[in-house]
Amino acid sequence: MAWERKIMRTVRVRNSQARGVLANLLTAISEAGGNIGGIEMLTETSQNVVRDLTIYAEDEAHVERIVEAMRVNDGTKILQVRDEVLELHQKGKIAIRSRYPIDSLSTLRRVYTPGVADVCRKIAADPSLAWTYTSISHMVAIVTDGTAVLGLGDIGPLAGMPVMEGKAMLMESLVGLSGVPILLNTKDPDEIIAAVKAISPTFAAIQLEDISAPRCFEIEEKLQAALDIPVMHDDQHGTAVVSTAALMVAARETGRDLHHAVIGQIGLGAAGYAIGVMLMRLTGNPVLGADLSSAAMTRFEAAGGRGSSLSEIMAQADIVIATTGAAGLIRPEMVREGQIILALSNPNAEIDPEVALARGAAFAADGKSVNNVLGFPGIFRGAVDAHAPRITHEMLLAAAETIAAMTPPGELVPSPLDKKVHRAVARAVAETAIKQGIARAEYVPYVDD
Repeated sequence: MAWERKIMRTVRVRNSQARGVLANLLTAISEAGGNIGGIEMLTETSQNVVRDLTIYAEDEAHVERIVEAMRVNDGTKILQVRDEVLELHQKGKIAIRSRYPIDSLSTLRRVYTPGVADVCRKIAADPSLAWTYTSISHMVAIVTDGTAVLGLGDIGPLAGMPVMEGKAMLMESLVGLSGVPILLNTKDPDEIIAAVKAISPTFAAIQLEDISAPRCFEIEEKLQAALDIPVMHDDQHGTAVVSTAALMVAARETGRDLHHAVIGQIGLGAAGYAIGVMLMRLTGNPVLGADLSSAAMTRFEAAGGRGSSLSEIMAQADIVIATTGAAGLIRPEMVREGQIILALSNPNAEIDPEVALARGAAFAADGKSVNNVLGFPGIFRGAVDAHAPRITHEMLLAAAETIAAMTPPGELVPSPLDKKVHRAVARAVAETAIKQGIARAEYVPYVDD
């Protein structure tokens, strides 16, 4: 589909009113390999029509070829080429806003001096009151060092900021949490751990984001051991939750029992390792694991997995999950009749789902369908609402089961924009924390202000 492509541009054109100009222009775009999205007419006179055309291309060079093909179309003049993604990001996507208007001296005295001093004294005497009388109870740090940003790799923390802003937007709009991006200008695990520990009093939870493996495992483990608030590396556990939910749905649709299926995990980085471990804890069975890194294989085997290879997994596994970042890694002839295949690398999967289905797979999907946005907002909301000190496997499993249960017939996962799903995930996570005896607050379900 066009929206799945990498590059989008809006091209403003003025076409003469001569017959066939628009048709020829659309043909030129298609012949240049471009896809066409929206077409909006802006003005029309007896001589000309001005329109905005949304085009999709593979990369910048492809955009140039498409634009040149449009430029030489008889009767067409290009007025403007706009990158609406860059326009949307100008000045950033998030901001801190006051919850109350300061519109009088009386209000000023209540929110600031002298009134605030009384609140400060109460918290000094009883630090637990900070949860009630400050924003800490809904603040989540979104921490990155920029070493594993999307499919772009180590591009640094500044370049990763647009992703962190996006995570904060999703938290706020879907579940009402205040995500705060934290960019760390260090790759040293000890320095990252020390920095997060130092700022942790500001937050109700810590979301680690886009930190490369294997460093991410140590950082998450040591931070969670040191802090009494939830710490979760989203690339690991958010992805694992949504992938597990998708497999539950796929198994339900195909009549397969996850507990009796041979499962293979190709790629044992942050996401792949967490998916494999979660499935092993769910099923009680070892998962076949393959990775080019011997250290990753050793780590996975220590967690209960069984070392394997790409060819062995494709030959033996009933369910295959791939998180390698290697487009086209799974060749069509490797697919076996009846397999369930989740090729989750973005932007290009290890095998196109349509190709896998054509080769006999019973179910196939890619990372465009299985996205961790369905997981982390509700998981953090539930953990924060329960004032839990950590996020447990049982809480993650409750999230996965809820997502699977709320998936409409014929779909792999629910819509990520359905707030009812995120609220249900939050409730399931909080209730599980209560059942486990780790909740430190009476659960009050989140509702929109």
